[in-house]
Amino acid sequence: MTTVPGAAPSGPATFSPSAIELERRAFRSARKQRSILVSLASTLVFAAVIVLLLVNSPGWGKVRETFFDLGVAVDAFPRVIEGLWLNIQVLVIAAVGVAILGTLLAVARTLKGPVFTPIRLLAAGYTDLFRGIPVLLVLYLVGFGIPGLNLVGKMPGQFWGTIALILCYSAYVAEVLRAGIDAVHPSQRLAARSLGLSHGKTLRIVVLPQAVRKVTPALMNDFVSMQKDVGLISVLGAVDAVRAAQIEVASAYNFTPYVLAGLLFVLLSWPFIRLTDWLTARAQRREQIGGVV
Repeated sequence: MTTVPGAAPSGPATFSPSAIELERRAFRSARKQRSILVSLASTLVFAAVIVLLLVNSPGWGKVRETFFDLGVAVDAFPRVIEGLWLNIQVLVIAAVGVAILGTLLAVARTLKGPVFTPIRLLAAGYTDLFRGIPVLLVLYLVGFGIPGLNLVGKMPGQFWGTIALILCYSAYVAEVLRAGIDAVHPSQRLAARSLGLSHGKTLRIVVLPQAVRKVTPALMNDFVSMQKDVGLISVLGAVDAVRAAQIEVASAYNFTPYVLAGLLFVLLSWPFIRLTDWLTARAQRREQIGGVV
């Protein structure tokens, strides 16, 4: 605090925006409110047009009875929600398995030195193979092929379905993690090694945390995709939400249980979809700090 001779001492200076800054803030606030109103109005108009087209279509009455019967949905809900619980269990176990196997594959593909060439080739071949085969075919091959070898006792369909999902999605996650590892600047490794950290500790303490942070939105997208593909275990006889809906459809001669199962899957994945969008937006804000757009 500085004082002028002959003047009373003044307190600490407080910031007050200028009139121009206040005018700019008011202008931005007004534009934001107008944008929200326009977005809301356009969304309502679009939804109204879609509803009118559906309701006024010639076959709407039959479609409503066949796909949107509330009574059939209420009757099928207990069995479908019980099947969805099986999907959630498979999803949790598969997510853990994918995280472990995908990380090992990503690390194997980034190993340096000629002595690790066979490991790199095996990891590359694995990711190329399981990224190229459709998930449904892997489910058939694993669910009906491996049990024929009689290596283990009789296992339920959800067991083989979980293994098939781990095999497929670990290949995708490995490539995402490998991209994140390669995106970490080499100076990070050099700095860690200069501090006396071994290669393993450098990878675990320095490289992997930064790599995961860089590719978190992509990893979340893979997780959301796996949530959807968990419903494919029904082809192996597992009574999940999809198979339970199929049984209800055959019993009621109505397709409403399929719609019910689809809505439950959407509700299951919606929080993670929004979380993915939030993480993506946060990463963009961090990258654009100090930039002029």
